[in-house]
Amino acid sequence: MKKILVANRGEIAVRIMRTCREMGIKTVAIYSEVDRNAPHVRYADQAVCVGPAPSKESYLLGDKIIQIAKELDVDGIHPGYGFLSENADFSKAVTEAGLTFIGPRPKAIRMMGSKLAAKEAVKAYNIPMVPGTAHALEDAEEAIEVANRIGYPILIKASAGGGGKGMRIVEREEDVREQMQRAVSEAQSAFGDGAVFIEKYVGSPRHIEIQVLADTHGNIIHLFERECSVQRRHQKVVEEAPSIVLSEELRAEMGRCAVDVARACDYVGAGTVEFLFDDKSREFYFLEMNTRLQVEHPVTELVTGVDLVRQQVLIARGEELAIQQEELKIQGHSIELRVYAEDPTNNFLPSIGNLVNYSPPKGVGVRVDDGYKEGMDIPIYYDPMIAKLITYGADRTEAIARMLRAIQDYHIDGVATTLDFGRFTLEHEAFVSGKFDTHFVKNYFSPELLKQDNETEATIAAELAAYLMAKGGKAQAADASAQVVQKASNWKRRKFS
Repeated sequence: MKKILVANRGEIAVRIMRTCREMGIKTVAIYSEVDRNAPHVRYADQAVCVGPAPSKESYLLGDKIIQIAKELDVDGIHPGYGFLSENADFSKAVTEAGLTFIGPRPKAIRMMGSKLAAKEAVKAYNIPMVPGTAHALEDAEEAIEVANRIGYPILIKASAGGGGKGMRIVEREEDVREQMQRAVSEAQSAFGDGAVFIEKYVGSPRHIEIQVLADTHGNIIHLFERECSVQRRHQKVVEEAPSIVLSEELRAEMGRCAVDVARACDYVGAGTVEFLFDDKSREFYFLEMNTRLQVEHPVTELVTGVDLVRQQVLIARGEELAIQQEELKIQGHSIELRVYAEDPTNNFLPSIGNLVNYSPPKGVGVRVDDGYKEGMDIPIYYDPMIAKLITYGADRTEAIARMLRAIQDYHIDGVATTLDFGRFTLEHEAFVSGKFDTHFVKNYFSPELLKQDNETEATIAAELAAYLMAKGGKAQAADASAQVVQKASNWKRRKFS
């Protein structure tokens, strides 16, 4: 494989291209009109505009992307994550065009893309399942019958998609009809598939996932777990490897189950098997399989020393896995914070604007996967993630300390970000002690906690501005404004250090 087209944008596109460069593989970037000057465009060996800013007119144009690949004599297409990465039709079209799809086969994507089909596929392997239905509900009456049998609370979930869409917690029978209707409507709108099913709601759940690699020769290994329990709106914000709650016995058992899930769908490539872990009963249950590279894959890379993108390319070439399960060891600890352009003080709503100041942290044990540079705008058309901030340490304590230092050293002005939320999380006793679950945000975080800090910062900034203006007069007015922004930002970071 001599040339790969990366059918994505932002940090994941740059991250894939870096490994390709190390392997001596040329890369082709595609970009929308709004991404013309983005880092992934400049980093690639070649770049082609694929269309206007909206995803459906650019990054989701599978046929056009394949046409570009063929015109530029590309050997393979790497979809990254999001966009077309879990689109079985796109995977099939790439292969039929005589190109290599760097990911799983269409059958596996399609099977694991439906939570119900996935449950059916792994049934023969005795994988633990959350009590509930293994089929789509026909109507509210069936939902009530099932809920009364397994007991409340229950979770009504969409069979397709993810990200918390089409998901409703129901505490009592009289709410089933309304919540089921809402779940069906949301699932239909988001995924074009209104099928929903029921699971028993686990009260103190932790979200733990296992990374797997499978080649075309039948070899499958797992690369241990990632803990992804700190979430907002059912979407991950902080991830780490390994999990603080798993014993070696549980780790091995969950790894075995993950390998069996991959085997059940004849999986090829890098994938992630997600489990729900009940912190009280110490039991785990299969949730779903993500048939792509995960956003949080860097923490696995840092604790295992395995470049997952490199493995994806080697597998796509048809090479046999050179890594044996018994050779893999967890070394140290790694934590990832997703740095979103979101305002944690306003229900994590996107904060669109210009990166007036952008300076990522450096130093020992710090990795930043980003796709922006200073002066760029955060577009409204895509996921608002600016970067992934990852730290590594000899143990969890050191990884946390390095993350807190890196947050302090990360300078972003012009948009609100999740950096302060990350600092709040890593300093919180529940996180430090490891006694938390997927309800961390609901149980411990309040926007008022950050608003108080911001109000104090604003007061200091105003006083500083008045002082500088009085001292320097009109001649230094413009310079004073810039100093206010920088000094207020520095004060805030010193406060949290």
